[in-house]
Amino acid sequence: MFPEYEVIPAVDMQDGQVVQLVGGERGTETTYGDPVEAATEWVEAGATTLHLVDLDGAFEGERQNAAAIDAILDTCDVSTQLGGGIRTAEDAISLLDRGLDRVILGTAAIENPDIVAEISTEYPGSVMVSLDASDGEVLVSGWTEGTGLDPVAAAARYEELGAGAILFTDVDVEGQLEGIRAEPVRNLTDAVDIPVVASGGVTTVSDVVALRDAGADAVVVGTALYEGNFTLSEAQQAVSE
Repeated sequence: MFPEYEVIPAVDMQDGQVVQLVGGERGTETTYGDPVEAATEWVEAGATTLHLVDLDGAFEGERQNAAAIDAILDTCDVSTQLGGGIRTAEDAISLLDRGLDRVILGTAAIENPDIVAEISTEYPGSVMVSLDASDGEVLVSGWTEGTGLDPVAAAARYEELGAGAILFTDVDVEGQLEGIRAEPVRNLTDAVDIPVVASGGVTTVSDVVALRDAGADAVVVGTALYEGNFTLSEAQQAVSE
């Protein structure tokens, strides 16, 4: 899935615009324009994967930015992964049929773990389970509800069910541009054999490198790229050295 450590730009969508939230909280967003334009610019800058999130879908439980997502799939000839509002196996499979490479399941996988196996039977390796954690607890419903689940134990369970990868977001540092925490990522990568994609808190190129050194197979970067802390090329160069 990720033959080399990959730096993946995030295209988070809310009300038809690219946004970045602080700590996943609505009302904290900074807006960065049209999603298709943003996605195209990242591909032109060298992105080989795009991380797409329908934030309205994550909060409301139903995808709201389908038109922009379709346009990105039509426009950008790179690997794509999408999360936010995917609640059924039928919805996930229709997206994979449409050309998406990976579906990201958070709430749906927590509420119905068997959905991972159901989709994986049709599209092996295509399910990325999103484990978004705060204070060592997995959160769901747009990071608004606790589950009592430990992310390490949950990751091992989803690996057994056929998940192709784990997306781990450290909610406590997400969007704050104050740096990453490597230990939670290392704990996860030590526990599973499937790829772990890290997200949350990336502020500098050193953070990108630190997550690689913690065992992550890829990193999703949002605010730091949009705010110009570093370029995609600079991050890619740092991890290739």
